[in-house]
Amino acid sequence: MSISFAIVGATGNVGTEMLTILSESDLDCGEVYAVASRRSIGRELSFGDKTLKCHDLETFDFSKVDICLMSAGGSVSKEWSPKIAAQGAIVIDNSSAWRMDPDVPLVVPEVNADAVADYKKKGIIANPNCSTIQMVVALKPLHERAKIKRVVISTYQSVSGGGKKNMDELWLQTKGIYSNDELKPHNFTKQIAFNVIPHIDVFMDDGDTKEEWKMKVETKKILDPKIKVTATCVRVPTFVGHAEALNIEFEEELSAEEAREILRTSPGIMVVDKREDGGYVTPIECVGEFATFVSRIRDDSTHHKAINMWVVSDNLRKGAALNAVQIAECLVNRGLVEKKAA
Repeated sequence: MSISFAIVGATGNVGTEMLTILSESDLDCGEVYAVASRRSIGRELSFGDKTLKCHDLETFDFSKVDICLMSAGGSVSKEWSPKIAAQGAIVIDNSSAWRMDPDVPLVVPEVNADAVADYKKKGIIANPNCSTIQMVVALKPLHERAKIKRVVISTYQSVSGGGKKNMDELWLQTKGIYSNDELKPHNFTKQIAFNVIPHIDVFMDDGDTKEEWKMKVETKKILDPKIKVTATCVRVPTFVGHAEALNIEFEEELSAEEAREILRTSPGIMVVDKREDGGYVTPIECVGEFATFVSRIRDDSTHHKAINMWVVSDNLRKGAALNAVQIAECLVNRGLVEKKAA
């Protein structure tokens, strides 16, 4: 059964990645429509060996679409996702707009694929935050074995997590350093080139940023509400690829050796963990890859029921576009998409 798709926000970083991954997937794609704001009408985008022309979000007829992959930002999603769902398309939204809505499932297919069936409440499925996705993929199999009590997270997040404008700022500032230009931050609070910034999203009343809050509440919703989570999220001067250092405390004893073997056989994970120079994965090496990479798995010498590990993933792929396409695959494989008459 062929499935028709609309990609809203198709001209953005994640939107173009969605088109690429969808074209590479095993899904039987019928019509695929690129949709964006009015200023992008007629812009050409690649879909496999085809060329798509952008349609205007304001006037596009979503009644002819089975699944809509939405990557146009929170405010656009808040307005348009219910309208699109009302026309009969299942919306898979990449923004933060619906993640904590109790009637909207928050899904990472390797972790809680069965939750996709709950889309019928509002016609919307939420894609988690990029940093949360890669972490829960790595945590899930360990939680099943030894029950996680607490996770302490430090993230090293690439600028692409904030969109193309942030990538442009890093590029321009980096060039500017070598030509002695004055470096003024525009999209960041401080210089990002050759620097790190412990601040992603807005500050909240308790001192956490919203990015740190997202990691807490999303992990609880996806994996287990009993898990305690604390995070420090840091923007670093890499273009693509998020990295995380995790300290994981369990209810039961779990050695690093056993954790390594569990992770080796778990879906969506690739373990690269050699205790030698270069025996680990860094963000630049994960770009363009589908897997979540886990390295530096070791016992915590200060706690007999805790381990440390390093988790890396392409935030534009598994952290956004790939996860959305995998959710679509879950819907199709479970027979949850009601094909519309041609």
